[in-house]
Amino acid sequence: MIQLLLTVGSLALMIFALVDVITSDSWKFRYLDKVSWVFIVILLPLIGSILWLIVGKQPTESQDRGTFGDPRGYESAVSQQSPQDDAASVEREIEFHEREARIRRLEAELKSKRITP
Repeated sequence: MIQLLLTVGSLALMIFALVDVITSDSWKFRYLDKVSWVFIVILLPLIGSILWLIVGKQPTESQDRGTFGDPRGYESAVSQQSPQDDAASVEREIEFHEREARIRRLEAELKSKRITP
């Protein structure tokens, strides 16, 4: 009876960890990528699941965002961002504006090359 409970518990933990790995966003992973964690959880069901829950996933902190419309919640959320997050968002914004500028240049070039009757 105890062996059955341990087996079912181990299987349930593995399924939970596997679903959690598959449905997690890529920024939540630590140390390894998603595919590696899937293989670890499948090949080492109990140990891999425990490793995923303890080591592999970045902990998420619950934050009090205040009441609806309370600006203090926004300020605390902004202040908790790390400098790496800020740098990454700046890089993404720069890339976005560079792509937009390139699109505008190509559209202008295409417009100038069109033959008008």
